Amino acid sequence: MKKIALLGIGLVGGFATAMFALPAARGAVDSTAYDQLGLFSDAFERVRANYVRPVKDSELIDAAIQGMVSNLDPHSSYMDAKMYGDMQITTKGQFGGVGIEVTQDEGGLIKVISPIDGTPASRAGIKTGDRIAGIDGSSIAGLPLNEAIDKMRGPSGSKITLTILREGEKKPFDVTLVRAIVSVDAATFRREGDIGYIRLPGFNEQTAEGLEHAVRDLKKQIGPGIKGYVLDLRNNPGGLLDQAIQVSDDFLNSGEIVSTRGRHPEDTQRYDAKGGDVTDGKPVVVLINGGTASASEIVSGALQDHKRATIIGMTSFGKGSVQTIIPLGESRGALRLTTARYYTPSGHSIQAEGIIPDIQVAQGDEANVPKLARPTEADLRGHLQGEPIPPKRANAPVIKPAAGKKYDDFQLSYAMDLLHGKMTVASATVAPDGKQVAQ
Repeated sequence: MKKIALLGIGLVGGFATAMFALPAARGAVDSTAYDQLGLFSDAFERVRANYVRPVKDSELIDAAIQGMVSNLDPHSSYMDAKMYGDMQITTKGQFGGVGIEVTQDEGGLIKVISPIDGTPASRAGIKTGDRIAGIDGSSIAGLPLNEAIDKMRGPSGSKITLTILREGEKKPFDVTLVRAIVSVDAATFRREGDIGYIRLPGFNEQTAEGLEHAVRDLKKQIGPGIKGYVLDLRNNPGGLLDQAIQVSDDFLNSGEIVSTRGRHPEDTQRYDAKGGDVTDGKPVVVLINGGTASASEIVSGALQDHKRATIIGMTSFGKGSVQTIIPLGESRGALRLTTARYYTPSGHSIQAEGIIPDIQVAQGDEANVPKLARPTEADLRGHLQGEPIPPKRANAPVIKPAAGKKYDDFQLSYAMDLLHGKMTVASATVAPDGKQVAQ
């Protein structure tokens, strides 16, 4: 059975319940392919016979498959039986680990996309942009991403030491963490006066249900005077496609949510809203940033294109590809293979470009942070190319806190003021030339 995954970057990911047709092969096999397979067979036998230590056949085959698939793009990979089992557990919403979303940089180190709320990594102060150079005293430079992730997972209560490289720090430093059961992607919510605030950290099997529960509870807490909702998708790395579709559907009465387009025309699929806005048409503001990726970009793009929500924040990560999980048989693992791109209702592919907010609002100085310190899909080696962004949108001014003005969460303050129909106090607009204009 082949299932769709819009896998988030790193420790969180999974597959959706929607089916995705993918024939085992299309067309005839070129005769040169058989010659290349002969080359592989010869290399396999020579390594097997002459390597300095005995190597299991399974070890060589697993490494060969991983090398073949992982060189295609940053999100395709081979999972052995254990990794495949771990991934299936993750989609349920819990696993033993430290709680970080990661990717691999060009230097072979593991780069932190974001810590997961309320996890050991978050409590220890691990930050977006940190690079992990070692685990328990051993360097992980060049180690495949899946193996590094596997090393960071483990039983709840066990200790792990990460060696961290951080921008601005002269030397690497160690952080010792105690692994815990990481409950990922759980919706949280609270009342902010007459506004309902809902945070979705990711998309697993319970996400849409969690959102619907949050809306019901907030309606009871606030009553008929509720002004609207803030949906916080910042640092949400994605997850299950079917959950992204359901969350979008919860705000829409009709229309396309997303389409996926693969290599062949017959692979194209379109997903539409079934009707029934759980918020009863109340205004919605969606918060996004550079850590917003994959499934969360689907939700942002759908609500933006249908003008159902105002998107506020910074341009999202830009992961616009679909991974299909293809099991290879009992106890033989699975392929996680990029098989399609997804498109917003307007036909826009966000691959390597991201969702550009309706109003660009910086939390602080991130608009001026060097590009390499805030990686996006376009920075990953071997990424699929995206569409060009219209210069007018790419160069739009960025609103940021005025000098000397302190906010616990400037983007959230801006969103709530917008729902109340007023301007955030003492905000400023930063034009592309860097000049500030009071607002």
